[in-house]
Amino acid sequence: MELDPALPVLNQTVLTSGPGPFVLLGVPGLQTLHAWLSVPVCLLYMAALAGNALLLGLVATDKTLQTPMYQLLGLLAAADLVLATSTVPKALAVLWGLSGEISFAACLAQLFVTHVTFIAESSVLLAMAIDRYVAICQPLRYGALLTQRVVGIVAVAAVTRGACVMAPPVALLQRLCGPGPAVIQAHSLLDAA
Repeated sequence: MELDPALPVLNQTVLTSGPGPFVLLGVPGLQTLHAWLSVPVCLLYMAALAGNALLLGLVATDKTLQTPMYQLLGLLAAADLVLATSTVPKALAVLWGLSGEISFAACLAQLFVTHVTFIAESSVLLAMAIDRYVAICQPLRYGALLTQRVVGIVAVAAVTRGACVMAPPVALLQRLCGPGPAVIQAHSLLDAA
């Protein structure tokens, strides 16, 4: 009995290591109301985008708003924009029924960006509290202590802190998946005979 030479090529199984896409269900039990729930979510997202973009535009263009207090407020608005933009579009896609899946890599990327931004936002809030403390308790030295260079250092330190905190968990989560896709060739009983 002759074997077909194309049989080994057709008899391959591809095993992908790691989980497949995650299925996003939206709000359990309220699937019939997803269209209505998406309206306030969309309106709040548009208001957040418009308000934070307006604030960033004002801080960037108005020379009287080039003080550290307003620059830190601009950093907070930028962090809010990144935080909202990294989560809300996917939530709206799920609520509108456009996309109910997210890949493992996209989920990890969203997790990383969201948490880094949240940690950076808390760092900027701490810097704003220190800024107000120095302005109230040391008003004569305020201009010398808090400059635009210090605000830039605060921004870099905030993002670096967030990335350093979140890089190890994301790397460990990626390692759970294994080394990568593997191809295993299955042999039929006829090949063994």
